[in-house]
Amino acid sequence: MKILVIEDEPTVHLGLCNTLKSAGHQTGSATNAQDGITLFRSEQYDLVITDLVMPGKGNGMDVLSAVKEYAPRSGVIVITAYGNVKTAVEAMRRGAFDYVTKPFEPDELLIIISKFSLQIKLEHENSLLREEVQEKRHVKNLIGESPAILKLRDTIRAVAGSDSSVLILGDTGTGKELVANAICSLSSRTGKPFVKINCAAVPETLFESELFGYEKGAFTGASTRRKGKLEAAQGGTVLLDEIGDMPLMIQAKLLRVIEERTLERLGGNDPVAIDIRLICATSKNLKEAITDGTFRKDLYYRINVVPVMVPALRERRQDIYLLASFFLELFSARSAKPGLTVAPSAMAALERYNFPGNVRELRHAIEMGVALCPGDIITMQHLPAEIREFSAVDDISTANGGATFLMDKLRRLERDEILLALEETGGKKSLAAEQLGICRRTLWKKMRDLGIPNLLPEEDD
Repeated sequence: MKILVIEDEPTVHLGLCNTLKSAGHQTGSATNAQDGITLFRSEQYDLVITDLVMPGKGNGMDVLSAVKEYAPRSGVIVITAYGNVKTAVEAMRRGAFDYVTKPFEPDELLIIISKFSLQIKLEHENSLLREEVQEKRHVKNLIGESPAILKLRDTIRAVAGSDSSVLILGDTGTGKELVANAICSLSSRTGKPFVKINCAAVPETLFESELFGYEKGAFTGASTRRKGKLEAAQGGTVLLDEIGDMPLMIQAKLLRVIEERTLERLGGNDPVAIDIRLICATSKNLKEAITDGTFRKDLYYRINVVPVMVPALRERRQDIYLLASFFLELFSARSAKPGLTVAPSAMAALERYNFPGNVRELRHAIEMGVALCPGDIITMQHLPAEIREFSAVDDISTANGGATFLMDKLRRLERDEILLALEETGGKKSLAAEQLGICRRTLWKKMRDLGIPNLLPEEDD
């Protein structure tokens, strides 16, 4: 442990330092409060042992206040004369760990230091335990045990520890907001403001004032100054959902905010410094949007520091049963229909269905089933028409057997192989095509025909 000794009596000072060094501690020393505070701030010690009364400017109480202000987790043990115990008790009330009275035995002090060391160890273990519990609580919302969802959880844990901008990519209804919530909750900014802005829902005429705020008199009706969403998130996190729908003019202003870490309110000239972490999400292909001229290339590279891909539900079919069971429990409890189950044929239909609306569509299907089911078992007739029709076509195809069944199986195998190749190459189509032994143009065509989304950008595409 690194311990700072602040004591003006030479004999006591020397004895303390020798005792601590013999016990294996690293020590620093000062003979007055002012020098001790300066030394502590320059090197920051785990523990400070200070006399309460010393000559010169300052005393042990000043040392205690400085330590607790600069490094609250560092401990302070105060040394006092026998007749000044009340002052030592006051020091403990202000945050000192313990005190010793002169004269004292070295073993007495070492016991107190051991107690402090044990307390720090327990606090650290409790902190790690709380972080583990918090992590489990937030990532458990991403239900599933498929390789795709396990990989996503690992990515979230890695990304959360950074303060870099994150771009969450995925089809509509895959749970991009849940991913953003988990990243924010596991980051160092948890507990601070988390402001969410749906770019697709903000009218273009209101976008600038909504995002950056405005000064009094900036426009008709602006009777007072108002902070924008970015400023309201000071010290925290901002989620720009569906950023692909942000107007180009606002994109230029946002780029400036990211680069300069300042913003200007509408109608104002004074820059306002902001400290935020930016998380963006989109279901659009931003590379195509750049080509179309609807999204700025420079902004894309600033927000796409760490891309996070959220898999479509059809890419994690083995999670459908777990998700359906979760939603069944949720909606049956809300509807006061305990004990509801899903018929095997209905569950099989859910597991075969492609779910273009992803997890959101599955949630709706179960909610509808719970609402329409008059008894204890949700059957095919209680599911949405799209699922019933798909199941009927699938059943006919299976009944026809032969070529139809074989072709369908081959398509599924081909799709799985392509998805695996894309995953292993990080979404790079040229490398995936090479791995599969086909040209890139053929890969593009097969991806389109098999309904494989092309959301993960690639530099050479």
